[in-house]
Amino acid sequence: MKEKTIKLITWNVNGLRAAVKKDFLKSIAKLDADIVAIQETKLQEHQRTDEMIDPDNYRSFWSYASVKKGYSGVAVYTRLEPENVRTGIGIPEYDNEGRILELNFEKFTFFNIYFPNGQMSEERLQYKLEFYKSFFRYTEGLRKKGKSLIITGDFNTAHNEIDLKNPKSNKDRSGFLLIEREWIDRIVKMGYVDTFRHLYPDTVKYSWWSYRFNARKNNAGWRIDYFFVTGDIIEKGWLKEAYIDNDIFGSDHCPVGLVLNIG
Repeated sequence: MKEKTIKLITWNVNGLRAAVKKDFLKSIAKLDADIVAIQETKLQEHQRTDEMIDPDNYRSFWSYASVKKGYSGVAVYTRLEPENVRTGIGIPEYDNEGRILELNFEKFTFFNIYFPNGQMSEERLQYKLEFYKSFFRYTEGLRKKGKSLIITGDFNTAHNEIDLKNPKSNKDRSGFLLIEREWIDRIVKMGYVDTFRHLYPDTVKYSWWSYRFNARKNNAGWRIDYFFVTGDIIEKGWLKEAYIDNDIFGSDHCPVGLVLNIG
């Protein structure tokens, strides 16, 4: 069977309306991916414009926060036609924040996830940890059915010290707490593969920078946006490339990419 190369992108846009004013649509055209997952759209359905819904050659799918406006939200632009699409994992307290999109294709299941941020309070930190637990319990059910999974998005956690500029000064900050990092350890032990780190074990590169302190100019960033895949995708030789595109602006995050050769 002839291989098919597909390119995938994830990007937390930190407000789609703001991103559109900062050349988001030109950036999407430049990235030229088959599937683009975006997080933090901060939109309700009626706030979308035609150009947001149907950029050239893409079909879009959306999940919105029902708990409050201008909050969370994810979308996927795709040139590949999914067999079906789902918003959520069947748990209302997670599904109603508009953080989950599941697209099922012939050869793989694709997840776009905006994992919670735990910085606001102890309650939100616990919500984040329970979200990890519930989400990966759900994906394990799909793995047992033989599904090949691609899980991408803003995980809101830097895994190891190599993944942020100032690990020591951030060890007590949500996003690099040991209890959060242990969740990334756990999913790696479960057989999910961090594609960028798999290919580049020693490369220092970041995907998010604070808007304060000239962080991006000084490259004082964090790597918190990932493409994780199930181990079978590696075993089948599908993984061709993984990268972080620091040259595209328009958000406090930058695009992160994955290229697969699907047999």
